[in-house]
Amino acid sequence: MATQPSMRFVYLGAALAVVAMAADPPAHRKSPVVAIAAAPASPVPPFTVFEASIPQMTAALEQGRVTSRELVTQYLVRLALYEDKLHAATTVNLAALEEADALDRERARHRLRGPLHGIPVAVKDNIHTTNMPTTGGALAFDGFVPPYEATLVKNLRAAGAIIVAKTGMTELANWVAGAPSPMPGNYNAIAGYGFNPYDPRRDPRDATFDGRPALATGGSSSGIGTAANFWAANVGTETSGSILSPSNQNMLAGIKPTVGRVSRYGVIPITADQDTPGPMAKNVADVAIMLGALEGSSPDPNDPATSLCSRPPGQDYTRFLDAAALKGARIGIPRAFYFDKTAPPGAKEGRGGLTPEQATVMSEAIAILKQQGATIVDPADIPSIVTKDADRNFLLWNTCSGATESKGQDAGCSVVLKYGMKRDFNKWLASLGPSAPVPSLTALREWNITHTRAGAIKYGQSNLDISDEMDLAADKARYEADRAKDLALSATHGIDEVMKANRLDALLFPGANGAALAAKPGYPTVIVPFGTAPNAAPNAPFPEKFQAKPAPFGVSFTAMACAEPRLIGLAYAFEQATKRRVAPPLH
Repeated sequence: MATQPSMRFVYLGAALAVVAMAADPPAHRKSPVVAIAAAPASPVPPFTVFEASIPQMTAALEQGRVTSRELVTQYLVRLALYEDKLHAATTVNLAALEEADALDRERARHRLRGPLHGIPVAVKDNIHTTNMPTTGGALAFDGFVPPYEATLVKNLRAAGAIIVAKTGMTELANWVAGAPSPMPGNYNAIAGYGFNPYDPRRDPRDATFDGRPALATGGSSSGIGTAANFWAANVGTETSGSILSPSNQNMLAGIKPTVGRVSRYGVIPITADQDTPGPMAKNVADVAIMLGALEGSSPDPNDPATSLCSRPPGQDYTRFLDAAALKGARIGIPRAFYFDKTAPPGAKEGRGGLTPEQATVMSEAIAILKQQGATIVDPADIPSIVTKDADRNFLLWNTCSGATESKGQDAGCSVVLKYGMKRDFNKWLASLGPSAPVPSLTALREWNITHTRAGAIKYGQSNLDISDEMDLAADKARYEADRAKDLALSATHGIDEVMKANRLDALLFPGANGAALAAKPGYPTVIVPFGTAPNAAPNAPFPEKFQAKPAPFGVSFTAMACAEPRLIGLAYAFEQATKRRVAPPLH
């Protein structure tokens, strides 16, 4: 496998041919009738996908101003123009135009599948598709087409979506390389590095001069293609920050759902305790539409967690898009650590906090919330962040990661992810049957070592190593104890306690800063584009002549399980009061 050219280049090269043919309409489409009468005084301009929302595309389709084939064609042209600069896709669907034609024929017969009928979207490359490879970015899975589709893919198709591409990602959702050489976000062995459309240049600093981007893209999901208008929206997956981080870094709206809201069946896992797919798009209305389509009409028998939250009537989350939702809402501000530096017990130096520029962005956001009628509870600190009890302090209880927290060195961290990876990754491999490229996590690690010269593990595989050393039977009690502590510090004495004590509708976090806290209990968050802040690293500043571009910086609304309807309303109201998203300056 390693001696063959990457299937990514085969598919992307063929996609250019698809773009070239896209201008030729299929035989069944009639030529437009030329009107003899004088042209109207104010002709309707041609429809463009650039920054278009899903409702705008749907309206244009209904009015006959555009076809699904034309939407796909426009997106493929943009992808062909800018993909070499951004590396947003690993694979392009070579049948996308044919699928668009079929959906156009259905529309002509007034047969609409759902709210995404004829809308082009993309899914992360760890989500099973049977018409495109699913690789997770791992070289061992290059070109692998799984034997079954993910439930969420079936739901998207049932809603009428055209899946035009698989997005880049951090390899195996960033559970490959931790310390001593952590893998950069949006790097994988198949596609290399992804680049942020708001500053698509390589990092020039000596310490990080390995090809990575100067402006982080977030990870492990990618928001690059959605931000650059390569497709209308995309589906990411999150274990701890991997929807919220790329949404923040690419000036997108995103929903990290309650774990179980969207089926994980057919998604390459890290751990079922925290994994969830979720939508990313340019605005809150689009991610609300996407969430309903992803969730589907009924629980998935292949993922028991999908019974946790009740579904809105018709899986329609747009009913919660209320521009007045902030009026009377109680929003908490978790100052300690998330806004201001905070020293945990025994530490002399504070941790966390915002830069002055980020703090200015958040001060403005809070002022807007007040203007919109929200009651601000400030501070509404997380009890497990400010407690003086070291055993109950969230800041002193990290997730075990990297070679420095292998067995025998992991007493002070949670083994939930490294244990869950071995349990759930091997279970996923077993579900592939004889088509599995490798039979086990152990075999994957061995394959990677054998194929290091082909680029399999540029940054090592310390996280895979510490996962594989777990004994699922002997270490089960440790895993269960750590899982209980995770929930106690993040939920019971964390988000739950502060929200109940202050009767809050949501907590407001800067950017994606609250992702790790909400990830452990599987709680939902909705992020909204808002401002920018300098892309600056004080310990290793950029050369002065480089002139780094500013980084997008959004705001996040978090609450307890199954609170998506309320969070969508709050996020939408904030978005409508601000409308700060700016398209990237691609040239």
